[in-house]
Amino acid sequence: MEIFFDDSKFRKIRVFNLLMGFLHLFQAILMLFLSTDFSLPITSAFVEMNLSSGKLEPVLRNLFDLQIGPLVAGFLFLSALAHFAVSYGGIYQWYVKNLKKGINHARWLEYALSSSLMMVVIALLVGVYDGLTLILMFFLNAAMILFGWLMELHNQSTAQTNWASYIFGCIAGAVPWVVVAFYLFNAGGDAGRAPTFVYWIFFSIFIFFNIFALNMLFQYKRVGKWKEYLYGERIYIVLSLVAKSLLAWQVFAGTLRPV
Repeated sequence: MEIFFDDSKFRKIRVFNLLMGFLHLFQAILMLFLSTDFSLPITSAFVEMNLSSGKLEPVLRNLFDLQIGPLVAGFLFLSALAHFAVSYGGIYQWYVKNLKKGINHARWLEYALSSSLMMVVIALLVGVYDGLTLILMFFLNAAMILFGWLMELHNQSTAQTNWASYIFGCIAGAVPWVVVAFYLFNAGGDAGRAPTFVYWIFFSIFIFFNIFALNMLFQYKRVGKWKEYLYGERIYIVLSLVAKSLLAWQVFAGTLRPV
């Protein structure tokens, strides 16, 4: 079912997207130029024959070191690119056409990449260094986002809201956070704990990820101003900027700022 809006509202959201694009881009450039070359190891364990014991045993290998600064700049650049893309030419027309139907394909595509990259950064900071585990966490988070896409796609043509995609998305999205929490709250052993800024990152970004889910819940429950789809769209845009900025500058303050 198509939703009708005053054309001035689309012009305003176009300007809003451009503004958000420049804010993301500015921060991404700062992150690249100001960050140190702080890196974390990407590892994997492979079983090898231990000649002394005569058994196959796991051997940890350092595959390569990954710089954190470019990863942080990366999710900011992805958001900037998406905001600029939906503000120009044929993509803008496509964006408006979809908003009238109660869906934003561009949002879900960008989130699937950028928020999954955010999750990888958080996982690295709590000590998840296994490369294959990081890949699985990336795609589990992406699956959560894609379920959000399906939620909007399916409910364009339903008389009553179908919540299956929403529920499956919440389940998929919870798993990476469980892994991160396990590593974080077991860090340091008896001698101490993880740096304080990592706990701030965990709790703050976890809260923001859940606010995204609440925004969708309010849209489909048609709570107050969320009865208008564009209101929820603006909230998504603001949440994206705040969550990415908060993560970026917390990581910068904790690990990337020059000493």
